[in-house]
Amino acid sequence: MIRALALGASLFAVLSPALANDDAGQKKAEVCAACHGPAGNKPTTPETPRLAGQEYEYLVHVLVEYHKGTRVSPIMNAMAKPLTDKEIRDLASYYSRQDGLTGKR
Repeated sequence: MIRALALGASLFAVLSPALANDDAGQKKAEVCAACHGPAGNKPTTPETPRLAGQEYEYLVHVLVEYHKGTRVSPIMNAMAKPLTDKEIRDLASYYSRQDGLTGKR
């Protein structure tokens, strides 16, 4: 039971945008702009994803996978490897709050 509560608390800390700092994310995202464009909205190649407007939880998930090496992209693995959990949350929060593509649900 205690283990389940601890796991739940750690997942909340990672997945909660309330614990993220958009200003810190914007500062950290300056490096990302080289490929993903300003505010993650103008990728430099068709293969580079648009980050603006993506779901916070999705961005956290993907960055954690790149960080751990379970999702493979030589560039993104190198970029995500040094990120802390806080930096991942900050980036995900910043990009999720940017105007991006919209679609019908």
